[in-house]
Amino acid sequence: MALEKFSEIYLRAATRKGSNSALEQRLAHPKSVEELKSITDDRWLAVMSQKIFQSGMNWQVVRNKWPGFEDVFWGFDIEKMCLTPPEMWEQKATNPAIIRHLGKVMTIPHNALMIQRAAREHGSFAAFIADWPESDIIGLWAYLKKHGSRLGGNTGPYSLRLMGKDTFILSNDVESYLRAHKIIDGGRDTRKSLLAAQNAFNQWQEESGRPLCQISQIIAYSVGDNSY
Repeated sequence: MALEKFSEIYLRAATRKGSNSALEQRLAHPKSVEELKSITDDRWLAVMSQKIFQSGMNWQVVRNKWPGFEDVFWGFDIEKMCLTPPEMWEQKATNPAIIRHLGKVMTIPHNALMIQRAAREHGSFAAFIADWPESDIIGLWAYLKKHGSRLGGNTGPYSLRLMGKDTFILSNDVESYLRAHKIIDGGRDTRKSLLAAQNAFNQWQEESGRPLCQISQIIAYSVGDNSY
């Protein structure tokens, strides 16, 4: 089945939002390679950890508690996270200043080690992320899922989006669109489905010249219960 022209998707989304300008005001803007490389590695760990804790919870509750996380985990300093002994992690998981969830707390040292290893090879974790080609963003998702902890599903992609790395998101609305147009037909996270989604987004990017994050948002705004 041929892909719908992106210009048609855009027109539908703009109509639903009231105008082109109203739609444009809602769109995200990814950081440049230079901007991404300037982000310190502790911030990558902090954002990943925040998205992990937000999974299955009210996001605002986690945001409200986040200053406590920054204090308890020493600003997510990578070296300190990697040197902290196991018994101290169990102690930190009981601290009332954070959301007490041992399983999620234990992702912090695991993901700190992933960041540290990538940083040693690429100069910094930020450089590793910044240099990864958006044309294979699903490959970066797969890396985070394989080498990190609890970064599968949309947790890894949302972390990347929040930090400014250009990525699409397989939200419910985007997934529904891809299924309705027969772009994917199996499990959302299968290699076949992810590759089909990547290929479609690459084609829309070539057609529109827009970043993946905006294409993803525009598709979501063109369908679903978000017309206002």
